[in-house]
Amino acid sequence: MKTLAITTLLASACLLAGLGGPITAAHAADAADSAIQIVADDIGGVVTSAKGPEAGVWVIAETKELPTRYIKIVVTDDKGRYVLPGLPKAKYQLWVRGYGLVDSKPVEATPGNRVDLTASVAPDAKAAAEYYPAAYWYAMLQPPAESEFPGTGATGNGISPTMVTQQHWLENMKENCMFCHQLGDKATRELAQTGNSVEAWASRIQMVRADGDPAIHNNGKDMSQQMQNSMAHFGRDRALKMYANWTDAIASGATPKITPPRPEGVERNVVLTITDWGGGRFIHDQISTDHRDPNVNAGGPIYGMGMLHSNLEILDPKTFKTESIPIPGLDGSAHDDSVRIHADEMDSKGRVWMPTVSTSGDEPEYCKDGSVPSSKYYPLSDHKKAAQLVVYDPATKKVENIPLCSGGNHTNFTFDKESILWMSGDTSVISWFNTKVWDETHDPKKASGWCPMVLDTSGDGKIDPNRDNWVKPGDALKNVSGEEGVGPMAVEKSKEAAAKANAGKDTQISRYLYGMSVAKDGSVWEAAYVPYVPSAIVHLIPGKNPPETCKTEYYEPPLKDGKYSAVGARGVGIDSAGVAWAAFSSGQVGAFDRRKCKVTNGPTATGQQCPEGWTFYDLPSPHIGGTFATSDFVYSEWDDMFNVVGLGKETHFFPATNSDSVVALPEGQSKFVTFRVPYPMGFYTRGMDFRIDDPAAGWKGKAMHATYSSGVQWHQEGGEGEYSKEVAFQLRPDPLAH
Repeated sequence: MKTLAITTLLASACLLAGLGGPITAAHAADAADSAIQIVADDIGGVVTSAKGPEAGVWVIAETKELPTRYIKIVVTDDKGRYVLPGLPKAKYQLWVRGYGLVDSKPVEATPGNRVDLTASVAPDAKAAAEYYPAAYWYAMLQPPAESEFPGTGATGNGISPTMVTQQHWLENMKENCMFCHQLGDKATRELAQTGNSVEAWASRIQMVRADGDPAIHNNGKDMSQQMQNSMAHFGRDRALKMYANWTDAIASGATPKITPPRPEGVERNVVLTITDWGGGRFIHDQISTDHRDPNVNAGGPIYGMGMLHSNLEILDPKTFKTESIPIPGLDGSAHDDSVRIHADEMDSKGRVWMPTVSTSGDEPEYCKDGSVPSSKYYPLSDHKKAAQLVVYDPATKKVENIPLCSGGNHTNFTFDKESILWMSGDTSVISWFNTKVWDETHDPKKASGWCPMVLDTSGDGKIDPNRDNWVKPGDALKNVSGEEGVGPMAVEKSKEAAAKANAGKDTQISRYLYGMSVAKDGSVWEAAYVPYVPSAIVHLIPGKNPPETCKTEYYEPPLKDGKYSAVGARGVGIDSAGVAWAAFSSGQVGAFDRRKCKVTNGPTATGQQCPEGWTFYDLPSPHIGGTFATSDFVYSEWDDMFNVVGLGKETHFFPATNSDSVVALPEGQSKFVTFRVPYPMGFYTRGMDFRIDDPAAGWKGKAMHATYSSGVQWHQEGGEGEYSKEVAFQLRPDPLAH
């Protein structure tokens, strides 16, 4: 593309209509700056306000002239300069957003032109705070003090007795109130009703809905019941009062005491490309490539999990066209809207593998009849519903259903030729599906299997093959399963007593497993998500002949003085050195290095045996009311093992869902890099991956792709009618690079 000479622009008598009038000496100096090079598909210029050049603010370009809504966002450099690169041909609305500002008036612009923009300084703190991420408002909330726990119930302090410690209360605030959407965004920090705000909050949680349509899947009723249960779990009246006090303070003019920083350093090099997709439906996760090889599906479609509507959503990033494919049922129906496709993985052939959270129908007989090795070793006789693995082949455009005995949540492939897909989503077993065997036989009975979660508490290096000898979760070790109403120290005493009573026996555990990953050595790491306090990570070593050779290890965050270092393990990723990186919904990241452990099995290996293996990092958002919990919510972890983004191999990325951002921790560093999505506010991502489209194209040939997937889309800036979105993050060498 031919570069437009700056001198040609200087020869113009004035700037584009409405963009600042005649060229002044200051404009001429800026235009002469050779750093601002504008090619045919760029828009560039300088952002100034009454205070001078505005560094670290966002320039936003948006158009609706393409097949789907398209947004591109960049950050200004230290002199207020910007270049919006790679814009498709269209008319754009262009404006400036930044902390300490209010949005500038949008102007119309087209690629190939210089457009200087005038930023608007916020008139006061309240106006400026309207653009702060939800986390900064949420940090203003005041939970009950530590001294008020354990709760004494409705006739006491109003706190439920199940709230044994403040950590239990905080985790209910985080996990049960934030796993669908942000808290602290405009939709939640303001009440539509006036008068009694406690009653207004009670009304609010009765009127919720999901996915934009209260009639679909009864989600209005389901979500309302869920929120009612969460309030009851706190102690309903006490919880409603806490939230009411928070919104009352905001209504009276209170604003966050801590203000978010503007992007600095490498954060200013990010280029964001945002597109609508999904036809207004909620998209839970997305996939664009094979995490083991970022060159797979180069330049191809991006796939999204339309969870509540049972659709595979497809976005073509070249044409911006979208498509929706209904997911059929196991019974042969063309579309089964009970199939909750939730997460996804892509294999080396570009096929998309989608386990389900739930589906209709019964489980296959071989799950429990002993006709396969896994059901002989550990029959699944108490599973009342079938699971399902859905696979889409872009070569044939066909969707195929595979019945499962267990699994159906998050997945990850092994790095070997077997290409085994390990899954989470159960409370008693960790399941797998051998895609190589499936391709050879097309027999789900031969391809699937599972391992029960059994700890080697006998210390003999293996698991007793007789399951009748295992200590069961409901036996003397029951408090290891985290019964409600039992404090952390009581749990530890229970573990000690159980170890003495059951000396020489192995111990089965029960945990609900969520985000997970597979290490290069073939071992599996899963987040033991429920119970939320303390939660843990589970390490499964399959051995040479699973399920007989499976061994499980269990590691909790360290407990000190009755408090855990973090709670609410949501997901876990593994780097090439085998270090597990756990994301905690309490707002921390924990790195766990098993190589440092002095104890991995034996009678004490029930969770607290390796505090030396852990290192914790607080997310950069402020803490809630002075507590240990940050006001952010960390959904899971992804390792950029091929340095696609450009921050270095082994950079770990975490969705910070309450602060409109993805945060990154480069290898060997302790300070997070924050990549904010400032528009539309409400960015909430669950899944991401890293793809190389063209290795020869430099930074423009690769991107990190992420969902924008709040379950309540009208919470986004823009309100009713907003769609799910796909966001591509690209990191150029400097803020003005093409």
